[in-house]
Amino acid sequence: MSSTSRKYRRTACTGLALALPLAALAACGGGGGTDASAEAGSGKGTINVWAHQGQKSEDAALQAAVKSFNSSQSKIKVELKLLPGNDYTKTITTTDASKLPDVMEFDGPTMANFVYNKKLAPIDDYVSSKTMANATDAGKTQGEIGGKHYGLGMYDSGLGIYGNKKLLDTAGVKYPTSVDDAWTADEFTAALKALKDKDSDGKTLDIQENNGLTTEWGTYGFAPIVSSAGGSLLKDGKAEGALDSPKAVSALKTFQSWKTYVDPNTDGNAFTKGRVALSWVGHWMYPAYSKALGDDLVVLPLPDFGNGPKTGQGSWAWGIGADSKNAKAAGAFMDYLLNDTNVSAMTTANGAPPATKSALAASSLYKQGGPLQLFADQLAKPCGDSDITKSCVAVTRPVTAGYPTITTKFGEALNSIYGGADPKSALSKAARAIDQDFSDNAGYKIP
Repeated sequence: MSSTSRKYRRTACTGLALALPLAALAACGGGGGTDASAEAGSGKGTINVWAHQGQKSEDAALQAAVKSFNSSQSKIKVELKLLPGNDYTKTITTTDASKLPDVMEFDGPTMANFVYNKKLAPIDDYVSSKTMANATDAGKTQGEIGGKHYGLGMYDSGLGIYGNKKLLDTAGVKYPTSVDDAWTADEFTAALKALKDKDSDGKTLDIQENNGLTTEWGTYGFAPIVSSAGGSLLKDGKAEGALDSPKAVSALKTFQSWKTYVDPNTDGNAFTKGRVALSWVGHWMYPAYSKALGDDLVVLPLPDFGNGPKTGQGSWAWGIGADSKNAKAAGAFMDYLLNDTNVSAMTTANGAPPATKSALAASSLYKQGGPLQLFADQLAKPCGDSDITKSCVAVTRPVTAGYPTITTKFGEALNSIYGGADPKSALSKAARAIDQDFSDNAGYKIP
C-alpha cells in the first residue's frame, strides 16, 4: 500500500491508510433489520469517547477540547481514548456494538456500513437544533440516511488544481479564477499541451500518482470526473448504466490521455520543486504549497466534463454508539465539540475547511477573499450522492453500506484505465461486480 503524509490520512475524506479497513467492511454483513437507537440515559456521569490518532496538533486540539469540556461543568465526564489511525476503522469493524463507546469518530464513507451493522444511532434527538442548524449543508448531507442524521463533522474536505502562476504565465496559459469559469476538459488538455512545450521533460501535471489509484485517493480524487461527465458511481442502487455510461467512458478516456503529461511524483515534491505547473489534489496540500510558491500559488477548480465542475467532499465525523446508555450526555459533548472555539482550533491545526457555517465564515483561509475561498464556494453547492445536477459542485461519495465494494472496484478500474485498458471494458467489469455484491446483500438496505 502506498505511503503518504499523516496530514492526508487525517484530514482528507478517507485516508489511504483506511483502504484496507474499508475493504474489510465489505465482508462484514449481518446488518439490516430494525434501526438501532441509543438509550437517552440521565445526561449525567461518565461517557467514553473514541477517536483516531492523527497529527500531533490535531490530537492536541481534541485533547484540549475534552479537558475544557470536563472543566466547564460537573455533570458529565468524558474519557477520551485515541486509537492508532492505521487500525482505527478496522477496530470499530471488529468490535461488538456493545463494546463500542458512547461517542466515536468515524470516517465519512464508513458511516452507512456502521449504521447497517447497528453500530451507530441517530443523533437528531440528542444534538441540539442550534448545532444541527450551524452544520454546513455538505456536512449534513454526508451524515444523513433516510432523513435521519448519524454524524456531524468538525471539518470537511475539497479538491482543486493548484497552479504555479509563473509557469502558467510563461506558457501563455489563461486559467480560471472561480468555479463559474472552470476549464472544460478540452481546455484543460490544451493547457497541458501548452505547458508541455515549455517544460524540459514534458511532464506538467501531478495527480498524486504516488498515493496509488487503487487506494481511496483514486475514488475521492477522480470519481468527480465521472460526476462531471453526467455519470455516477451508483444510481438507484445500480452501477451498470451509471458507472459505465457512454459519458463516463468518454471522460475516463480523456483522463487516460493525460498520462503522458503526468509526473509520477515518486518523491512527493513534483509541485513544490517546480517540476510541474499543475497539481490535482486537495485542500490539505495548501500549507506546503503556499510555503514553497508564495504569491505564485493559484487555486483552480477541476475541469468541467459537461455536467459542471465537481469536487469530492466529506471527512471524519462524530456519532453516537448504538449501544450507548447515555445518549443525552453524548449529545451534550458533541454540542460542545462542534462549537466555534473547538472547530476553529481543529481546523487551524489541520488546515481543513470548517464544517460549521459560523467557523467557515470566520476562517482566514476559507472566508470570502481568503486564499482557499474556492473550496468554501464548492462546498456551498452540495450535490449529495444521487441528484448530481449541473448546478451543484460537491459530490458526496455513495452513502451505502456497500461503499467498500464500490470504491474497491472503481479504484481497480481507474488504475487499469490509467495503465492503458479499454475504459468501457474496465468500467463495465467494475459495474457488474458492484451490482453482484449488492444483489448478494439484498441491496444493503437500511431501514
